[in-house]
Amino acid sequence: MAEHSTSYNPGTGVEKWLDERLPIIRFSKEHLMDFPTPKNLNYWWTFGAILTVMLAVQIVTGVVLAMHYAPNVALAFNSVEAIRRDVNGGRILQAVHSVGASMFFFAIYVHMFRGLYFGSYKAPREILWMLGCLIFLLLTATAFMGYVLPWGQMSFWGATVITNIFSAIPIVGDGIMQWLRGGFAVDNATLNRFFSLHYLLPFIIAAVVVLHTWALHVPGNNNPIGVEVKSSRDTVPFHPYYTMKDLYGVVLFLIPFAWFVFFAPDILGDASNYIMANSQVTPTHIVPEWYLRPFYAMLRAIDFNVLFIDSKLGGVIVMGGSLLVLFFLPWLDRSKVRSGTFRPMFKWFYWLFVLNFIGLTYLGAAPAEGIYVIIAKLCTLYYFLYFLVILPVLSRIETPRPLPASISESVLGAAH
Repeated sequence: MAEHSTSYNPGTGVEKWLDERLPIIRFSKEHLMDFPTPKNLNYWWTFGAILTVMLAVQIVTGVVLAMHYAPNVALAFNSVEAIRRDVNGGRILQAVHSVGASMFFFAIYVHMFRGLYFGSYKAPREILWMLGCLIFLLLTATAFMGYVLPWGQMSFWGATVITNIFSAIPIVGDGIMQWLRGGFAVDNATLNRFFSLHYLLPFIIAAVVVLHTWALHVPGNNNPIGVEVKSSRDTVPFHPYYTMKDLYGVVLFLIPFAWFVFFAPDILGDASNYIMANSQVTPTHIVPEWYLRPFYAMLRAIDFNVLFIDSKLGGVIVMGGSLLVLFFLPWLDRSKVRSGTFRPMFKWFYWLFVLNFIGLTYLGAAPAEGIYVIIAKLCTLYYFLYFLVILPVLSRIETPRPLPASISESVLGAAH
């Protein structure tokens, strides 16, 4: 699918002149309009386009907000309030940016779980998957730093707790923690560093997204049945078929987004973050935003020592490992069948994994005591068992259902 023809012919002298020197129109037509795309993609595939739109929204609103934000511990909290009350359109801009972070992560989780179910990480798409994991890692760092900027109670204490976990790393831990903070405690230097990185990282993410798209266009899209394209009968041009489908999906996605922005812009935030940061008053429960809570729950679940590894370092290892294991997924799941649709045993473990992840999200905000800790331990155990034990074992013992001979056969069979 990497090689395909295009019908583009420059229509005017100016187009011909440009095409000979910078063939950007030809490139766009080949790779954005005429690109052969499997004809059986469903609406789960529209989340790629939704994420592209959301990244653009976050960058544009972030740049405008940065023009009015003051990265100083004495001014930051009030500057956010001033943006909401005194800047023309500031309330909407701030709401779009803050709600947009939650909507962005909702879309990326759907996008990743779709990839997990339909086997989009399998050969020849390993690099595509790994670049996607890198984007997720960068987004997580960007979102955490952005949450610190309003300089509310949860911002300050969240930064204190998360930067403090790096001190658990042997030998270099204290140095890393002090480098992140710019000193021995979360203070003005921390806020300045986080503001600078929060502003910079989205542009790095955009660059990796370009690589991600490039890596997609080499082998082409995966599809719901996981069968590779065998002829031109299996594909349709990306435009107008999928541009219109993606546009429809984006519009549907923007409806709940707009509802949150206009009617409940603060409902997804923690009430403590609307109180100015105070290093002398610790909130009852320190919790990150909902989209970071699954990993926070795994961090807190490790409250016991193992040999020479104390609980603090163990939590850091588990939280880091929960992200790192995603990069190795293409080599952990060795099943020759991509799509979960044709893997009866896989389906049960997959949906249990989805429920397990939702449970971790809830536990990340629950008190770290009693039954919550026990359940968090069990959920953390299943998270790693799924990747390190269940998928490798299923690859050997599962008998998949027969696959359709081609994408066209699958589409025509479904039509009948």
